[in-house]
Amino acid sequence: MTFAFVCVDKGSARATIIDLLITKGISFIDVGMGLSRKAGPIRGSMRATYFDKTNAAAVRDMDLVPKHDAKDDIYKTNIQIAELNALNACLAVILYKKRLGFYEGEDSLFNLLFELGDMRSLGQRHEG
Repeated sequence: MTFAFVCVDKGSARATIIDLLITKGISFIDVGMGLSRKAGPIRGSMRATYFDKTNAAAVRDMDLVPKHDAKDDIYKTNIQIAELNALNACLAVILYKKRLGFYEGEDSLFNLLFELGDMRSLGQRHEG
């Protein structure tokens, strides 16, 4: 295996998978989604984070991805919306293809957030 996409709901499982991929020297993208609805419309964000095998441990240590289980069973109340799941998957594939040079732009982009409320995306790049 030369690359992996990670999408899990349990932080402890994500941490185990991330550590294994780092140990094996495999680059990967982890995706996550946080949605909530207290009253009114659904709010939240989608995330895609690229872990290059050369600096994956440093990205892991930035705490951009949850690596611990929530105190509550979040999937008892977590909202799952098909089009947002699909959008999150698309963000991951676009980030992957961008890293391969298929799409224009700097390859230092490693963390991508899409905020549902204002429909904006925010990219985080490695400095240097």
